[in-house]
Amino acid sequence: MIAPNGARRTKQDHPALPMTAAELAETAAACLASGAAAIHVHVRDQAGAHVLDATRYMEAIAAIRERTDGQMLVQVTTEAVGRYSPSEQMDLVRTLRPAAVSVALREILGNGEATASAFFAWAADERIAVQHILYDSADLDKFAELYGRGSFGGIAQPRLLFVLGRYAPDQESRPEHLDVFLEGLERHRLSAVWSVCAFGRSETSALAAALALGGHVRVGFENSLWNADGRIARDNAERVAVIAGIARTAGRPLATARQARAILGISR
Repeated sequence: MIAPNGARRTKQDHPALPMTAAELAETAAACLASGAAAIHVHVRDQAGAHVLDATRYMEAIAAIRERTDGQMLVQVTTEAVGRYSPSEQMDLVRTLRPAAVSVALREILGNGEATASAFFAWAADERIAVQHILYDSADLDKFAELYGRGSFGGIAQPRLLFVLGRYAPDQESRPEHLDVFLEGLERHRLSAVWSVCAFGRSETSALAAALALGGHVRVGFENSLWNADGRIARDNAERVAVIAGIARTAGRPLATARQARAILGISR
């Protein structure tokens, strides 16, 4: 999966960072050609700020599908960025009804566990593929507790995204940051399809470790602008190509569109 822009970076950080629907579509096509099967999308308002706007999402999704002939899977974000409440995050999903969405567990629980559980049950009924974003072992422990209570709509195998480095003192990921998540899965005997994204200049080595251990990976300018040698990447497609090459060397074939749908749990 490519995460090309995120909520905070702008063209001041990198001129190739996509901001508009048209730019997202061009980035999706280039990253598809480099080996990505899915794109994680943030949309921006007229001023370039992160926004949870269903209309802007519909425009971006339509542009990506048209530019990639429907080959690139699209996952939308509900990231709050300190700007949106859990109710507003859930309202976006209810209005948009996307095929796939990422939800940070610690954010969505802000309105209480009962409200979050009802939302996840609704999403399961609507066949919306939810990827649960977890930032640390406490998030994983909470997820396992709620999953054991049946709080996620009876999903047999949850999809989890482990975020490495976001809350490290230097906001830099390291391969060993993955250990606590894998230990948590084992401790809770939780069977999940897990993916990793990694912040900072060690993104490449962290994602290489995840690939070696059987995980799936999300790469891109949302989390890092840098190649392993410290050089800033030309664009998102270059970062995809680097990680795709590591996957091939590790004997991890790139997912087809059909396989990517299964990895993300997309059923419609």
